[in-house]
Amino acid sequence: MLQLELWKRILIWGLVAAGLALALPNLFYTRVEQSNDANAAIEAGIDTPENQEIAGQWPSFLPSGLVNLGLDLRGGAHLLAEVKVEDVYKQRMEALWPEVRDALRDERATVGTIRLQDSEPGILRVRISQPEGMATAIQTVEGLARPVTSLTGAGASDLAVTSDGADIIVQLSEAEKLATDERTLRQALEIIRRRIDEVGTREPTILRQGTDRILIQVPGIGSADEVKAIIGTTAQLTFQPVVSRSTNADTSPGVGNELLPSVDEPGMYYVLEQAPVVTGEQLTDAQPSFDQNGRPAVNFRFNPQGARKFGDYTAANIGSPFAIVLDGEVISAPTIQSHIPGGSGIITGNFTIEESTNLAVLLRAGALPAGMDFLEERTIGPELGQDSIEAGKLACIVAGIAVLVFMFASYGLFGIFANIALIINVAMVFGVLSMLGATLTLPGIAGIVLTIGMAVDANVLIFERIREELKTAKGPARAISLGYEKALSAIVDANITTLITAIILFAVGSGPVRGFAVTLGLGIITSVFTAIYVTRLLVVMWFERKRPKTIEV
Repeated sequence: MLQLELWKRILIWGLVAAGLALALPNLFYTRVEQSNDANAAIEAGIDTPENQEIAGQWPSFLPSGLVNLGLDLRGGAHLLAEVKVEDVYKQRMEALWPEVRDALRDERATVGTIRLQDSEPGILRVRISQPEGMATAIQTVEGLARPVTSLTGAGASDLAVTSDGADIIVQLSEAEKLATDERTLRQALEIIRRRIDEVGTREPTILRQGTDRILIQVPGIGSADEVKAIIGTTAQLTFQPVVSRSTNADTSPGVGNELLPSVDEPGMYYVLEQAPVVTGEQLTDAQPSFDQNGRPAVNFRFNPQGARKFGDYTAANIGSPFAIVLDGEVISAPTIQSHIPGGSGIITGNFTIEESTNLAVLLRAGALPAGMDFLEERTIGPELGQDSIEAGKLACIVAGIAVLVFMFASYGLFGIFANIALIINVAMVFGVLSMLGATLTLPGIAGIVLTIGMAVDANVLIFERIREELKTAKGPARAISLGYEKALSAIVDANITTLITAIILFAVGSGPVRGFAVTLGLGIITSVFTAIYVTRLLVVMWFERKRPKTIEV
């Protein structure tokens, strides 16, 4: 008969209360957002009276999760970047030269003297003085090759070694280039995400497009230039031996060397060996700090491999200068005073506190594997987002009022029960979105509007079934109970098919399509819960109180 056990009633009202509580902060969006930001600043060590006051704007015992607003609602920056994967080929060949040189030196009796030749980027050209030893030289260099670490290149070698007269030509094989491109894009995606997350922006969209492009959308940031300042620097940190210094920008560095400008000494240029001692890839940590003179600096620490290389080099080169290079500029060139064990050190320069903090963030997040060209950049103002929010509110209000009026006109008191469940349903959708930290976009608002229209479908099926049962002269309690039981299968079937569609949209879609799929899927789940359980509980409570002999649906 028409009964619900006490534990079921408690569970239903408990879930409703939890959903309403989680949705509550969204009614005070700005206040809660400012409080959350102040709390984050306090946790980061910026414990000022102002932050304490702002953090107190929202009680700590209440939920503080918010539905994040997407780029189309909040405004922000949109960038489309192309990763220059050719840079990686060039870096690989430059780093390979010391290994090739050392390997060929062991065969000097056969190949003669070894000289590095100028060549186009991504190709290593080495000349030997005894061309008759070319076969031995090629075999020796091929011994440095490694298998390609990808499914598509299984069994292939990562190096292609050929000869051109007296020159050995070394470059990456086609299989290795494909594998390198894939690794480069994945690494760039992860590093960009880490850098943006370190700055504290909410729910950025970072997606791969095509073979070498990345789409970046960051809501709530002032301009595209701010995003480019965060991610546009490759933050390639290297420690390189110094060959000489010069004030002439046209100085020829020689083969195997490079000429780089100094940041601290305008007009000064350093000739450095291209092959670095250690690189930023071997850093494990970087933190802003101050040097012995109280000037902003950055402390760093290497992993065991980098620490060993750094320690061995400093032990063998006491009294020699070495350069700390960041993105093609010498930021410091100290002289090695003593052996530096432990793999830690400090980067000094003419930094401001903000610059040292940003440099630490970039180094800690990791170096981009290659440079990027920004093909498209847009700054979306919050005014456009506010217009979208207002239009979305209006659509939700109009849809909600229309559904409420229709349900009351069609089903009377039972329509009121359905309307209460509908309001709870929308609140629970926002509550779940807040709990998940999901991002609401304009298509997401469309999904909520569609949910409002679909939410009463289940109630319509139930109420029509109750009407049919009343016509068979059964009592009202029996008719209501059968109405819910016999409509259940149709409700589940209809909503499962829509839920499957939402899951497919989320799985294969991206960006706005996913936003629509999330709100639609959550709306289906909450609408089924409110229709089957909440409205039934309301009807049961009313029926137990009134005990009507007849009912009209």
